[in-house]
Amino acid sequence: MELSSEDSLRLNVLLANAKAIRIDENTCSVCGLSLNGEARIKLNPNCHTDRYLRYVREVLSSTVLGSPGGYPVYLKRWTRIGQLNHGNLDELLMLGEPEAVVAVVCSPNLTDELAFRAWWAMPDAENARRMLERDCVVSGSMGRVLAEFLLEFLPFEVDPLTIIHTVRLLLQPGLISADERLGIWHKGRQKNVFQIGFLLATPDHLPEPMPAHNDWSRADHDLGPLAASGNPYAQQVLRSLSGPGQTFLRACQAVLRKPSNQDVVMALLDVQALYFGILQPPVAQTTESEVGEFHARVAAWCTGEGGQAPAPLRETLLAAPWAEVPLTAMLTLACCDQRIVRSIFSGTDSVGSLMRRKLEPISQPLLRLLESLLEN
Repeated sequence: MELSSEDSLRLNVLLANAKAIRIDENTCSVCGLSLNGEARIKLNPNCHTDRYLRYVREVLSSTVLGSPGGYPVYLKRWTRIGQLNHGNLDELLMLGEPEAVVAVVCSPNLTDELAFRAWWAMPDAENARRMLERDCVVSGSMGRVLAEFLLEFLPFEVDPLTIIHTVRLLLQPGLISADERLGIWHKGRQKNVFQIGFLLATPDHLPEPMPAHNDWSRADHDLGPLAASGNPYAQQVLRSLSGPGQTFLRACQAVLRKPSNQDVVMALLDVQALYFGILQPPVAQTTESEVGEFHARVAAWCTGEGGQAPAPLRETLLAAPWAEVPLTAMLTLACCDQRIVRSIFSGTDSVGSLMRRKLEPISQPLLRLLESLLEN
């Protein structure tokens, strides 16, 4: 079977001028992107449409790659983690194959120009997220284009992890305006998963900042020199008691009080642990560990009962003995990532208020720890 003579001629002309090819199966047509804009060929099948389009792809592959085999779509997993290398990404955009476009989008060699062509070939939200993971795209002409699409599409996303990832990408410098940024933050009042994206992306630059803790001036006086010398414990005390730190902790508290589902809980716990992660004490975690147990073991470690505390911690407590309580709370939070709720979530798929009741043995002690770090 061959293409009709008319289609064969027009397709070859299109290939000679195009920078990217897109096949529209619904209208049975082939579109090409060139320097002069977009051109479209309406196909005239001489057999069943699906078979004819498959042959069109074979012709495209033979012309572009020299092989009718086309792009190896069966290697989908490798494609999407950017591990399938291809010498010339331009060629992949000429195949009219969606999986080949994804290979370009996920490639570590993606450029802003290739992003423009790939977006024309397959304007998809997941492709936009993939491309905004590349600095060259974020800082290029396509950064704002992709951000506008994701921002418009964001209210229709339902998967919590996708929302968090999208918000994190949108908060990269230069992509959205201050008003748009604040608008996303306000969405978190009804759907707090939006705020987790902020906690992950910009923990020290959250909207609607709060004032510093009353103890911040004392902390700055007692621990300022240690923090300036690079002491991580002194730095974290100052960070947490500052205005941005209080804003972060208050937002964590608000989300933990009313998480909507298990993904939100686990994401929040990981964000909190990451925020205090530099203080991670040598306290082993098991699936049966509880917050109170962590707190007791961390307190013992701080005082030297559970092993020799590191010199920076001893220096911090010597300079500011009053900081033992907040530091113990911070160190405990550093231990409590998503692993601490696995034993609860492994036995239930509940969401909403039922999930929150089951979570109380974990959430209530964590809320008390957060409260101990906040100005009343």
